[in-house]
Amino acid sequence: IFFFYQSVGDNLLDGVSQLAKEAQVTLNIVEVSAASALPANTLGHTHVADNTQPLKKLASFEQAMGKQPAGLNIALLKFCYVDIHPGTDVKQLFSAYQQTVSRLKATHPGTTILHVTTPLTTVQTGWKATIKSWLGKAPYGAQENLKREEYNQLLRQAYGQNEPFFDLARVETLLPDGRPNLVTWKDQPVPALVPAYSDDGEHLNAVGQLHAARALVVALAKAGSRP
Repeated sequence: IFFFYQSVGDNLLDGVSQLAKEAQVTLNIVEVSAASALPANTLGHTHVADNTQPLKKLASFEQAMGKQPAGLNIALLKFCYVDIHPGTDVKQLFSAYQQTVSRLKATHPGTTILHVTTPLTTVQTGWKATIKSWLGKAPYGAQENLKREEYNQLLRQAYGQNEPFFDLARVETLLPDGRPNLVTWKDQPVPALVPAYSDDGEHLNAVGQLHAARALVVALAKAGSRP
């Protein structure tokens, strides 16, 4: 397995490592820069450059995968929440993602691509958010999450039913009782990272890491069992 990511990806790997430790399962996790350098029976990972530049991340992903099959079972790229903001041309980004995936499938026919939704952040609450609403301004995270969800919906529609899929954004919004964490802005529901899963409103804390890692392991298992 080869995992391309930025900071929230570190959180996921920490969670997976913790799950393996609790289950007393030996798990080889190694940082490598290219698919060709990844040993067998290993979860390889690399920080894909650069945050705020998703098109560059796609190019880096394709370059690291290489022009020849590397014997990978699964490869996955996770964008960061900062890669999508209110000014992002979501349709253009999604088109670029689809084109990259199509080329990788042709070059690496034996490798399963696991699609991953873009993570969310919490949405600002409290008196500052109230004052912003009085001024007609969006609380921090509202417009950003709506834009991220616009991209995520395109991803779900294209791949969610027929291909291996890890809906990280949805996992981040699930409350312990299974309900999604939604806030309202201009009468519109906005999905948001559950505050209990994060200490800074963006990255996953110990609770959030285990919560998301369990879902990732399930997604990887399903992807690995596909013919």
